[in-house]
Amino acid sequence: MDAIDRDILAILQREGRISATDLAQRVGLSLSPCHRRLKALEDAGVIRGYRADVDPVLVDRTFTTLVSVTLQSVAPGDFMEFEQQLAGMPEVVQAQRLFGNPDYMLHVVCKDLQAFQELTDTRLSALPGVQRLDSTLVMKDVVPYRGLPLSGSR
Repeated sequence: MDAIDRDILAILQREGRISATDLAQRVGLSLSPCHRRLKALEDAGVIRGYRADVDPVLVDRTFTTLVSVTLQSVAPGDFMEFEQQLAGMPEVVQAQRLFGNPDYMLHVVCKDLQAFQELTDTRLSALPGVQRLDSTLVMKDVVPYRGLPLSGSR
């Protein structure tokens, strides 16, 4: 991956719907070489997909929490079973396994407090091996997700 590939990725993270023609112009390539690079980045799995950045207010999903999860056991099978069941919960928009305590950090988005309480009481706490759940309410996004730092490499 060279500086042009990194520039392509940086632009796509900010402007996912940019036309191939505009992208090629912005990185200083003609259309065909730019398209070949883009296809190679997709085929290699560097670009994992394209998605819309949805405003949570306009879709009534404004209750955001960070949930730390501590498991009772640290056996490999326990982690795998927990992660498999967690993957089926659409309210968990991001989950990260951590070193140390807690074992996981979940980013959870729901409609409101009642929906979060129901999720916690009936589904999160029922996941295999859960010993403890701690929740922190998100007041506001100060720096929303903005993609990986890639530009400026040329």
